[in-house]
Amino acid sequence: MSLTLRPYRRGDCAAMAKLFYDTVHSVNARDYSPLQLDAWATGQVDLEAWHRSFSEHATWIAEVDGQIVGFGDADETGYLDRLYVHKDFQRRGVATALCDRLEQGHARMTTHASITALPFFLRRGYAVVREQRVERRGVFLTNFVMEKRQPARA
Repeated sequence: MSLTLRPYRRGDCAAMAKLFYDTVHSVNARDYSPLQLDAWATGQVDLEAWHRSFSEHATWIAEVDGQIVGFGDADETGYLDRLYVHKDFQRRGVATALCDRLEQGHARMTTHASITALPFFLRRGYAVVREQRVERRGVFLTNFVMEKRQPARA
């Protein structure tokens, strides 16, 4: 597998929305109910709002043979907003490569990790600040506010 990372382009947004929906409804299905999955990812993404958000953030695309297999974005404060990897490319280093890129230059990173993503972020040195229940379309989902402090550079 030859993984390539590149910056986000406007034309990526629709493929990213599909990857988001498919990933939530397959990978996260082991930790969340169908009702929770439907509230989290409805399949109706406002592509213009997503494009604005991706454009304002550092957003990276992971590709294999020209196919988008993952994406992640972080804002200027070090908040890692979204990190999703295609179900067929899980546990192959895609999320690690994206996080390595997104964490560069930040002394402190924060994220809201799903139950599914919690072990990944713990392995990367993130610590749980608190567990929380968030409401999406009248349905509550559990996730974790997490933080990682990067070692100071000499």
